[in-house]
Amino acid sequence: MSDVAGVTTVPPGPTGPVTPAPAAALGGTSVGDRIYHVVTGAFTWVVPALLLLIVVEIGAGAWPALRTFGVSFLTSSDWDAVRGHFGAAPMIYGTVVSSILALLIATPLALGVAVFLSEMAPVWLRQPLSFAVDLLAAIPSVIYGLWGIFVLVPFLRQTVMPFLAQTLGLGRTPLFAGPAYGTSMLAAGVILSIMVLPYICVVSREVLMTVPRAQREAALALGATRWETIRDAVVPFARSGIIGGVMLGLARALGETMAVTMLIGNRHEVAVSLFAPGYTLASVIANEFTEASSPLQTSALMACGAVLFAVTITVNAIARWLVWRVAREARA
Repeated sequence: MSDVAGVTTVPPGPTGPVTPAPAAALGGTSVGDRIYHVVTGAFTWVVPALLLLIVVEIGAGAWPALRTFGVSFLTSSDWDAVRGHFGAAPMIYGTVVSSILALLIATPLALGVAVFLSEMAPVWLRQPLSFAVDLLAAIPSVIYGLWGIFVLVPFLRQTVMPFLAQTLGLGRTPLFAGPAYGTSMLAAGVILSIMVLPYICVVSREVLMTVPRAQREAALALGATRWETIRDAVVPFARSGIIGGVMLGLARALGETMAVTMLIGNRHEVAVSLFAPGYTLASVIANEFTEASSPLQTSALMACGAVLFAVTITVNAIARWLVWRVAREARA
């Protein structure tokens, strides 16, 4: 119909006034919406573009060393900048051993804290304790390194290492044989365990809290105790997510640089004893990159970075997949 001024209006429908049509139905989105869409889309592509540039740069820098030494770069222990011989086996060994040692120490502690926070802690204690655990992840690694030098290393050298040598050494196992230097693979593993503990704990806590309440109630209804409910119903349901948290902690341990460099001893050798000094991929890059005496040495360090990058990306991808899997099961 038309009003007095001749302007056409739409009569109200049976349920009330007509709602204005969206902008898309009246001729497309506005200019501002289009600009916003383009800008946010461009920002989204920045992340994979940066990742691709990193891969290209590291690969180009590592190629001369990989072409020169081939597979022997990963298996040789010879690292001699004067003769131009480079092998990353000691650094790969040190990275793997220190990270595994850190997980062996940190995983039971982190899982225990996560179970306590999610299942047993009173409300008044849960938030402060969670904040204290999260605070461990915010401490700079150089602070961990300084604490390790002045507190952890003397304690290990004077107390822990002699005890381990007397009880587990003495020909029983080569892991705790040899002189107690203090700065060693053991010191690096202990400091790494403290650094990765909050990562494992936080992920495990969040995964345990996603376990459906019906899972707990069903176990209790069958007569299970509180501990049996946690052991047989809650933890198995969240197993994939907990493993994902452990893998994230492993990725953190593999890439740690400063604290490990300050405590591991930085020696190019493969030693069975945890009391002996060692080296990691991140440590050798931090120590020698600015002092590389030849293009081949620089390329060898870039190859160490390429190996570390590939391992870290693989571990992170597996961890993310495991966490996503347990979250999907919880939603189902």
